Amino acid sequence: MSARRPASGRPAASPRRTALVTGASSGIGAAVAAELLARGHRVIGTSRNPDRMMSGAAERPAGMQWLALDLADDRSVAACATAAGQVDILVNNAGESQVGALEELPPEAIRRMFEINVFGPVRLTQLLAGGMRERGYGRVVMVGSMLASFPLAFRSSYCATKAAIRAFADGARFELSPYGVWLTTVEPGSINTGISERRTRYTAEGSPYARDYEKVLSRLDANEAQGISAEKVARTVVEAIEADRPKPLYAVGSGAPLVFALKRVTARTLVERIVARKHGLAR
Repeated sequence: MSARRPASGRPAASPRRTALVTGASSGIGAAVAAELLARGHRVIGTSRNPDRMMSGAAERPAGMQWLALDLADDRSVAACATAAGQVDILVNNAGESQVGALEELPPEAIRRMFEINVFGPVRLTQLLAGGMRERGYGRVVMVGSMLASFPLAFRSSYCATKAAIRAFADGARFELSPYGVWLTTVEPGSINTGISERRTRYTAEGSPYARDYEKVLSRLDANEAQGISAEKVARTVVEAIEADRPKPLYAVGSGAPLVFALKRVTARTLVERIVARKHGLAR
């Protein structure tokens, strides 16, 4: 969406809003925070260790406030929402990545993935949406993953959580849009943010899946090393925020326009095979 220009020919300034960006200490969250700060917004970032961020011991966007947030802890989510106060823009970015064969994923690991990637962001949205509705303006962006649209072997738990937050956004979208509050999802493809080093990995000793598991991990790591930057994803997030009527879904990276067009005209089983082969699995 192009910015409206006054007679001077310069872009019109957007109203200053308060934005809460979860997981703002690195990667996409830090890039989104920097973009919003550059546009003059007040930005509150969350981290599990905000003292470290405020002390200058870590790289971070300058000029932002910090709050503690552990998405797996309901009390922490509630405390964060209370401390943030009136929030106009919520970017649910914080999350965890996980890889493992379905048969070998510990139940507690799956449960934690849903707490961090789904239940926490949804609860934070619930706590802040009422104020947005009352004030007649709000933007909620769920940072998902293209793997929600193109599921991959050994990523079932991660794919499921990203599909879930997209469904929450899609389902609640027209509950809140009559009040000026729009929910949308941004699905990045492969991103070069070092996430492969932080991904939790589960595999059993002597696993029958070991060979395919290693193939997928190798391709994932290679794809992410060549992936798009966090800054490019951040620009897409800000595009969604600044739209008058944000679209339900924005996808960026990994040839998104082409692959989503292919998905619309190609049999589901063929798309499944294409995704598998791209990651070293011949079926």
